[in-house]
Amino acid sequence: MIGATNNMEHVQLATFNNDNYHPGRSLAWQLAWFFFGLPLLRSAWLPCSGVRVRLLRAFGAKVGKGVVIKPGVRVKYPWRLSVGDHCWLGEDCWIDNIADVRIGSNVCLSQGSYFCTGNHDWTDPSFRLVEQSIVVNDGAWVGAKVTVCPGVTVGAGAVVAAGSIANRTVPAYEVHAGNPAKFVRKREIRRKNAAEDHAIGERGAEIPCESYS
Repeated sequence: MIGATNNMEHVQLATFNNDNYHPGRSLAWQLAWFFFGLPLLRSAWLPCSGVRVRLLRAFGAKVGKGVVIKPGVRVKYPWRLSVGDHCWLGEDCWIDNIADVRIGSNVCLSQGSYFCTGNHDWTDPSFRLVEQSIVVNDGAWVGAKVTVCPGVTVGAGAVVAAGSIANRTVPAYEVHAGNPAKFVRKREIRRKNAAEDHAIGERGAEIPCESYS
């Protein structure tokens, strides 16, 4: 026995019991997603985001308009996912949503970001599962390789810098960085000038296929 003391309880993973957790859909529906839906979602062979959006919707996700989803995106349970309008989900973004994940509009989830909704009670010898939802509010940016921990809310317009670990709420319009992520500065968004407004109007409201890089 390595690293154990005689006067302490020991972790007994063999006694782990997950019977109280329900994913929200039947086993047949879960298997259909894991063996058919998920491989298609992650595939680089799909021609554009629109196909991925329709696939997620078909499996119960709520996805708004103008959403860009890059190849490699992974979603545990689509029926526990809500995405607003004009969001970007970068390559290899992993939404590990055994609990609900709610993403607002105009949100950027960059490459390799990880959203973890599951935890364990480390005081319990059986390592009991704990599920907590994640919310990312309108206009927020979650940088590349960021980990967002269970129960975290990322405020409207907030930024979590690349490689950070967000283990607590990030207030609106604040930039946080590090492990754990801490306040760096306020985020101030400049006003667009008339020329920029005209250019946006010329492009139209719809985002073209795979426009996000």
